[in-house]
Amino acid sequence: MKKIIVTDLTRFSKGDKVCTAGIDVDTGECLRPMPYLNSARCAELNIQPGAILKGDLNIHVNTTSPHIEDANYTKLEFHGPSKAKEFKDILDNSLSGTVSLGFGIAFGVGQKYIPIEMNANCSIITIKVNPYEIQIHEDQYKPGKVKCSFTDQSGNQFRYLSITDRGFYDYAQRHQNDGSLNILQNFLQSQDDIYLRIGLSRAFQISDRNGYWLQVNGIYTFPKFHQEIRSYQ
Repeated sequence: MKKIIVTDLTRFSKGDKVCTAGIDVDTGECLRPMPYLNSARCAELNIQPGAILKGDLNIHVNTTSPHIEDANYTKLEFHGPSKAKEFKDILDNSLSGTVSLGFGIAFGVGQKYIPIEMNANCSIITIKVNPYEIQIHEDQYKPGKVKCSFTDQSGNQFRYLSITDRGFYDYAQRHQNDGSLNILQNFLQSQDDIYLRIGLSRAFQISDRNGYWLQVNGIYTFPKFHQEIRSYQ
C-alpha cells in the first residue's frame, strides 16, 4: 500500500478522462495511475491537487521513456487533503533547477517539444519560477483560449504552452471569457512562490515535428491559493 499526494490533475481536450499523477511520500517516486480515471470517479474520490491517496500502485513492467511514471493501481482510496506545508514540501523535494535539467534535454530557443528519437529522463518535472516571470494570456493562434508562458531559472523562455491543469485552466478560461484575466495575473504576481509541474504529452506530430510536447500540468501558488481552484488547506 502506497501513499501519494496528488500533484497533477490534468484535462484532455476531448472525452471524459482525467490524467492524475502523484508523488510517493516515502520514496519521492512520481506515479501516474493507469488506466485514466473519468471525471465521475475523480469526484467520487474527491481528487484534487494536494489530495492524499492510498492504494496498491506499481510501475508498469513495460514502461518506456519518457512516460516512466505509468503505474497499475488497485484499491485507490481518498485519505483527505494534505496541509499546505505537506504539499509544498513534496514540490520542493521534487524540484529540478531548470526545464532542461529536469528532462535531461538541452532545449533550444523557442523549442516546445522533445523529438521522438530522443530519450528524456521522465515525463513530469517540478520547477519554481519567479512570480513576475509567468504569464497567463490569450492563445495567439486560437483567440478565446488561454496559454501559459514562463521563464525558468536559466533564463530560457517557454512561450504559449498548453495549460492542462484542469482546475487552473477552467478558472483562467472564465476570466478570459469575462475580460478580467488581469485579475488572475495580478494574483500570481502577489505570491511569494510559484511552482509549475511541467509534463510531456504522448507522442504526436504537428507539421514536420513529431515528439513529446511540453504542457503545464500544474500551477501552484504559496502562501495563498484560490478556493475556486484548489482544495489543499
